[in-house]
Amino acid sequence: MAFSMMQLFLLGALGPRLVNELDVSPTLLGLTTTIGFGAAAVLSPVGGRVVDRVGPRRCLVALLLVSAVALALIGAAPGIGLLLAAVALGGLPQALANPATNKAILATVPPERRGSVTGMKQSGVQLGAFAAGLPLAALAGVAGWRVAVWTAAGAAVVAAVWAARVLPVDAEASVGGPSPTPGQGSGPRPSEGSGPRPGSPPASEPGTSPASQPGTSPASGPRSSLVPRGAIAWLTVFSLLLGCGIASVNTYLALFGAQRLGLGPTAAGALVAVLGIAGVAGRVGWSKVAGQPGRAVWLPGGLAAGSVGAALLLAGATFVHPLAWVAAVAVGVFAVAANAVSMVLVMQRAAAGRAGADSALVSAGFFAGFAVGPPLFGLLAESGHYGPGWLLVAGEFAGACAVALCWAVRDRREARA
Repeated sequence: MAFSMMQLFLLGALGPRLVNELDVSPTLLGLTTTIGFGAAAVLSPVGGRVVDRVGPRRCLVALLLVSAVALALIGAAPGIGLLLAAVALGGLPQALANPATNKAILATVPPERRGSVTGMKQSGVQLGAFAAGLPLAALAGVAGWRVAVWTAAGAAVVAAVWAARVLPVDAEASVGGPSPTPGQGSGPRPSEGSGPRPGSPPASEPGTSPASQPGTSPASGPRSSLVPRGAIAWLTVFSLLLGCGIASVNTYLALFGAQRLGLGPTAAGALVAVLGIAGVAGRVGWSKVAGQPGRAVWLPGGLAAGSVGAALLLAGATFVHPLAWVAAVAVGVFAVAANAVSMVLVMQRAAAGRAGADSALVSAGFFAGFAVGPPLFGLLAESGHYGPGWLLVAGEFAGACAVALCWAVRDRREARA
């Protein structure tokens, strides 16, 4: 998870150096995020189906190797052309990361521990933010930004070798096709989704069998769909708006520190590191709470509301500079953690055999937000209007909050019906 999004955090943490050395404008810096996550959003639905068929171990090793190649190309980029191409290649690991890791958790972790384990897994993304913002940014200050990026690429290769050696071998059934549906002579496999949480409406109408439902057949089980439905659709829209805000913070926080707060490049990168540390704590803590289905449904709305406050603190930091550090912590605790909670909910609500596909659909929404948010913010940053930019981020988080609360109310009503 750390390597799947390492390029985003490196581009953000090293943004002040890239702007100076490669003559990259703030708008073009936002475009790098758009290219990478646009590719991830397009590839995610297909990536989820690939994970369901090929298996998580193979996909995890592949994503680490592709991450290494993308990072190596970023480090070698002489200008914006190769930089954008390398970032686009980095969209593939992002598309595979959540489906593959979620599938691995469902295959190996008992249900009562999946919430906390998912939080630890999702915190890997913020571990990447910490690595980009502190040790790698510090290395860039000593040896140059290219050496820092190449160091990350080498670490990704080491991680790929480690993953190939220690992860359990994929079941052959994963390679041959979709998992059989329950009731076809084999019960739900550990690698399948846990289905609706206790107290939610049944997956099929009373008196009907899974084979008689739309989208299933006795021969092939659940048919993959590229259109999210039910709770997955709500979580996809929530993730879209959440991603818009988080991506803007990740991309422009360090540049904001350098251009408006008077911080040096290394200190500005430390803002990203602080966000990463807070994100690790937030994701682990809130995901553990989300492991309790009765509470989980309300968490996305509450965390998005806290994210609004964090964005307003960033807007206030244009006048009171120390608020930026408080805001970085708040973004990590609330906004970044909300994404991990959404993944817990996906695993609670995923239909049997669709854990990878449903994870990919929600991830596609999140990545689409990452593609849309930074260019909008970049238009404001280009003219130095960071305050209105952070207010835009607050509005995006407020939209996510509204979607999450509407879904939670609807879900509670359906559960009582």
